[in-house]
Amino acid sequence: MAGTENHLHERLRALAYNLWWTWHPELISFLTDLDPHLWRQVEHNPIAFLNRISPEQIEDRASELVLHSRINYAFRRLGEYMEPEKTWGSVHGGNLNNRPVAYFSAEFGLHESLPIYSGGLGILAGDHLKSASDLGVPLIGIGLLYRQGYFSQRLNSEGWQEEDYKNLDIDNQPLRPVSRPDGKPLIIRIDTRTTPLLAQVWELQVGRVRLMLLDANVEGNSTEDRELTSRLYGGDIKLRIRQELLLGIGGARVLQALNIYPGVLHLNEGHSAFAILEEIRRVMEYDDIPFHRALRRISLYTVFTTHTPVEAGHDRFPGGLVEEQLGVFRERLGVSHEDFMALGRVNPHDNTETFCMTVLALKGSRRANGVSSIHGGVSRLMWKNLWPGRAEAEVPIGHITNGVHVLSWLAPQMHQLFQTRLGQDWPTRMVHADIWEDMDEIDDGELWETHQSLKMRLIRFVRRRLNLQAERIGKRESVKQIEKILDPDILTIGCARRFATYKRSDLILSQPERIIKLINDPKRPIQIIFAGKAHPRDDQGKALLQRIARFSCDKKLRRRLVFVEDYDYNVARHLVQGVDVWLNNPRRPLEACGTSGQKVVLNGGLNLSVLDGWWNEAYDGKNGFAIGHGGMHNNPDVQYKRDAEYLYKALEEEVIPLYYKRDSQGIPALWVERMKHAMKTLGWRFIADRMVKDYTERFYLPAASSTSTEV
Repeated sequence: MAGTENHLHERLRALAYNLWWTWHPELISFLTDLDPHLWRQVEHNPIAFLNRISPEQIEDRASELVLHSRINYAFRRLGEYMEPEKTWGSVHGGNLNNRPVAYFSAEFGLHESLPIYSGGLGILAGDHLKSASDLGVPLIGIGLLYRQGYFSQRLNSEGWQEEDYKNLDIDNQPLRPVSRPDGKPLIIRIDTRTTPLLAQVWELQVGRVRLMLLDANVEGNSTEDRELTSRLYGGDIKLRIRQELLLGIGGARVLQALNIYPGVLHLNEGHSAFAILEEIRRVMEYDDIPFHRALRRISLYTVFTTHTPVEAGHDRFPGGLVEEQLGVFRERLGVSHEDFMALGRVNPHDNTETFCMTVLALKGSRRANGVSSIHGGVSRLMWKNLWPGRAEAEVPIGHITNGVHVLSWLAPQMHQLFQTRLGQDWPTRMVHADIWEDMDEIDDGELWETHQSLKMRLIRFVRRRLNLQAERIGKRESVKQIEKILDPDILTIGCARRFATYKRSDLILSQPERIIKLINDPKRPIQIIFAGKAHPRDDQGKALLQRIARFSCDKKLRRRLVFVEDYDYNVARHLVQGVDVWLNNPRRPLEACGTSGQKVVLNGGLNLSVLDGWWNEAYDGKNGFAIGHGGMHNNPDVQYKRDAEYLYKALEEEVIPLYYKRDSQGIPALWVERMKHAMKTLGWRFIADRMVKDYTERFYLPAASSTSTEV
């Protein structure tokens, strides 16, 4: 019996150590069935769960619930997944199968149990890895292991955001230390003018993809440097540049230490641009060629994706700090301080200009892109001065529109419905438009009932979170009062994002009397769920958040306007799977892409958005709703008022009437028709499998091929 117990426990642990489980909910269902209270207590962390429950307890519960065959089946499926006979990547990947893509990112959002992400950039990176895994595109990820991650958010009694940092327990994470070929721990060293920087390397398995994470909390580092990878996007510019040294130079050295020589360097945002310099150093020393020739060679196989249409989002460092941190490295490259600084300047001869990581990335890459059509245009306008004499349209920055990893964001109930109606193999064919045409075969009542069950699940989740919030600030309400908050029969709008002022989260509240009237309409009311974090040093963003939090306490709105604390992967999952409408109203054209709305579509929700980012490409007049017509006024205050009016008009004249128009069976038939049309027109286009295929065909394969033709 003991052997059987250990066998079952070992199989569960093997499943838990590969993040494949995050998009195959079998493991989640096993652990929930084994002990639902413990699963919630460990915050959906399977390693922590298995460390808290004995093999004997697992065996007893598995026998009681008849789980053995299900666990063994999932274990076999993982084995088959890891050793496929043929994948899209093996057929179409060309020489990437010998020299993989190295994908650098400052953050990776893979699951709420591994909080090494802050928001959209990290979630996009996580989805990129997962789809590369599913498609079999040879890729290895490079990032940092943040021991405290991004902050946990708490609102005080005044509605002001407060930050709390929790330590990551390495023993409860699916991480394995990386060793050198001789078996010794892999430690990376970077020399600076001050103190050397050391980092240990950890490996995380994401399906077929390996993710390498560098950790500065090692012996030999100063106390200050041991905290270097504690927090994501914290500290001053010195901390930031040393983090980016670690990510770029350190990450490239990890690959060298493991004898991995990538065919492509893909830099996801400018944080990792120093990887270009380390590759230059390696090529210069190995092939004995001068700096500028090495730069040209590296640029041929470097891909750079920019996500930031806001100037403040691009890291810049003064010359003195650059020399302090990279002077030793610069000398190895054999270039002067002036020439080195010129690599990060739009105007190479302007000694007052700081060193910009985005400029370095653009100068060091032959292929660059924004993340939507509009964002590609914004990026060309932002950086056109790097190519003097060229027309804006000829600036070499294109676009590949972001997409989302379908199985990570699709609710299990909706997945089951798709399997029944679209076929068991639909996930392998979801990039083809024709598969989605079968959405018409789904019965309206069945689709609506599935959506309503997801909305009820969201409401129960929100009530639990509101109860915890009330308890913490000493405003515990009765269970009966909490149970009256939100109503599954009311049109439910979700509005969740980073609280930056340009995202204008309070636009829907800009005319208080009007929104109160809409919320309390006796026949056709609406309700709104807000969530999101402001950057710890962004007081304007915090003030915006506080305004919304205070609105949620208004007696006229309390049951139908709520703010959910600590927006993370888990909160996002519930929201995108359960809302009727996803509201997105940034100031155009400052939304790079905005992938949350893509997740909503997959689960039957509809978008109500300004024509920016991905929605400008997606909206066809019938697959959601638009705020305005895409115009932009020079005065942001005028644009704010105009967009507010457009938003209220869309709600009053389109969204609300359509939602509440019911047939004889109580189903909003025209609304469901629009749900299906959204899935048919968007479900195959705005997904990560299509995105990764685009990168592979348009960028990776040409870049990898160029390494063998450069002379």
